[in-house]
Amino acid sequence: MKYFFLIVCCFPIWKQVGAQQNLLKPSAEAMLIASSSGTEDRAYWSELLYKIASPVILNLGNGTLKKNMPLEKAPRYALKAEQVSYLEAVGRTMAGIAPWLALPDDNSLEGQQRKELRLALQKGIRNAMDPAHPDYLDFGKEYQPLVDAAFMAQGFLRAPDALWMPLDSLTKRRVIDTFKSLRDRSAFYNNWLLFAAITESFLMCVDEKADPVRIDIAVKKMSEWYVGDGWYADGTNFAMDYYNSFVIHPMLIDLYRVLLQFKKVSQANHDLIIKRAQRYAVFQERMIGLDGSFPPIGRSITYRTGAFQGLAQAALLGFYPDGMPAGQVRSALTAMHRKVFGVHNNFDNSGWLVLGFCGHQPEVADYYTSTGSLYMTTLSFLPLGLPANDPFWTDASQDWTAKKAWSSQPFTKDYKVNY
Repeated sequence: MKYFFLIVCCFPIWKQVGAQQNLLKPSAEAMLIASSSGTEDRAYWSELLYKIASPVILNLGNGTLKKNMPLEKAPRYALKAEQVSYLEAVGRTMAGIAPWLALPDDNSLEGQQRKELRLALQKGIRNAMDPAHPDYLDFGKEYQPLVDAAFMAQGFLRAPDALWMPLDSLTKRRVIDTFKSLRDRSAFYNNWLLFAAITESFLMCVDEKADPVRIDIAVKKMSEWYVGDGWYADGTNFAMDYYNSFVIHPMLIDLYRVLLQFKKVSQANHDLIIKRAQRYAVFQERMIGLDGSFPPIGRSITYRTGAFQGLAQAALLGFYPDGMPAGQVRSALTAMHRKVFGVHNNFDNSGWLVLGFCGHQPEVADYYTSTGSLYMTTLSFLPLGLPANDPFWTDASQDWTAKKAWSSQPFTKDYKVNY
């Protein structure tokens, strides 16, 4: 159940945050490849996630999200940003930050930041579901709400006790009715099938009648679209991009966990999904270069570090690939975060993410990308949901595969799998 499922503090914690701002200042290239302890890494991760997520969550909690969030749009943007971008920011941030917010309170700086954001998000969800509130999120227009309702549902599934259970009965009813209202829109014939399915699986978990067709078609088609060696096609055609990590493996895992809980799939079916995700995590770790860089391939690269949700979720759930210990995965992910966020400025003067892959590069944004879309980057922070005494944070730092390979060290050879 841990994974399934404001008043904001009068004085935000900026003074204490300021004492550790050096963690987030641009660092020399050497820092990207230097060893650091798990304690240092965790402090860096939590400060960075707070920096990214707090403009969305604190503004939503204060009722000022639509007032204060900019709407930077990609060249040739084709959607209606004012109808979808705010929902994108909220849903995607929820999915990424949920495991961290589920940890118990403590008196550390991290613990205070976590509590501040959790309380603000609880209040913000009530605001977002209230038709009379200035920050009301309207799911009734466009197809895009299918996507970000799914990320909201994933947030609830990942932190039910922190994000769902504290809501009042009226807000819960509004969420449920809103999710059901999406049934008047068909998902596109690709990874979008998982968006419809994950929302329905959440309804199942809160004792609401789910639409079995929207779940069954996603299960059936994703099985058909598996192309082997840990990779799925995104629909009928294979695409070499990061959607296996942005959506496919993580949502399949969360979907199958629910279906297993309700005895809708067998243990063997569930375990096969995990094995394939574990294999995909091997590729993810090997994609991180010796300096923390990774290939800017495929669409949606403005989602930045969200490209590594697959590896991050493997760490959160503890299914590390063979020969890839926790300290190695943490070191690789830390280097990747530092490469993206430690060298180039990815924020505007008010702390909002800007369009780009590594810095401000609006020309690489896709026609469906606006400010809210960018908060997919929070999905790479899932291991913060592990307590500080978990091996992910306590194991010694280790060189990752690219560092080993390019420094004449022994490293694990790679072979395909047949499941």
